[in-house]
Amino acid sequence: MLPLASRYELLIMDSKPHYHGHRDRLREKLRKDATQLADYEVLELVLGTVLLRRDTKPLAKELLFRFRTLHGVLNARPSELRAVPGFGPSLQAHWMLLRELMARCHESPARERAVLSGPSDIVNMARARLGNLAHEEFWAAFLDNQNRLLAWERVTTGTVNTTMIYPRDLMEKALGHKASSLVVVHNHPGGNPFPSTPDIEITRQLVQSGKTLGIRVLDHIIVTEDTHYSLRDEGHL
Repeated sequence: MLPLASRYELLIMDSKPHYHGHRDRLREKLRKDATQLADYEVLELVLGTVLLRRDTKPLAKELLFRFRTLHGVLNARPSELRAVPGFGPSLQAHWMLLRELMARCHESPARERAVLSGPSDIVNMARARLGNLAHEEFWAAFLDNQNRLLAWERVTTGTVNTTMIYPRDLMEKALGHKASSLVVVHNHPGGNPFPSTPDIEITRQLVQSGKTLGIRVLDHIIVTEDTHYSLRDEGHL
């Protein structure tokens, strides 16, 4: 007969949920070569950091089925994620954290006061921050005379299809940052990046206000989840 301690260890092993061993194998696979993990396995491990006592494979596969790719899963809107059975408040908070992490990675030039290499730097920041929002927001990138990013911040928050920006408020922020130029950005939640007539008109007002104060408005960029529109490139500035 086995000693009492050994029998107790066997009992613990027998009662351990099957997914614990599976998750351990996934972690070992991750350590050896992360590129060998399937997309659903990567998602399993991410979900498992929150759902410690659940088999996360079914949920991982359901998320990929609904949103098609890891990019789609990570960029799904909160309302879409809430509609997935098993995706509760703890995971919603975790997803917010993941998205904030991604957005801040794209915003690293602002934190390092790096010289922007081109408009794509701002587009990447804007899409990471605004691309999947269900409402419109205006943001601005404030630059010094060497095109270093002084600040990247929200100017206004609007509704699902409109947001207002006031030239005076924007220029006050620019003066506060001692900016020589700026780029304004807002998002279109519907997925259509083309500017409305008010978008074009407010751009002209911002350019005129900037000229009065010696602050150049370099561009107005409209972003969606997967594309963008530059009013400068299209001849509106």
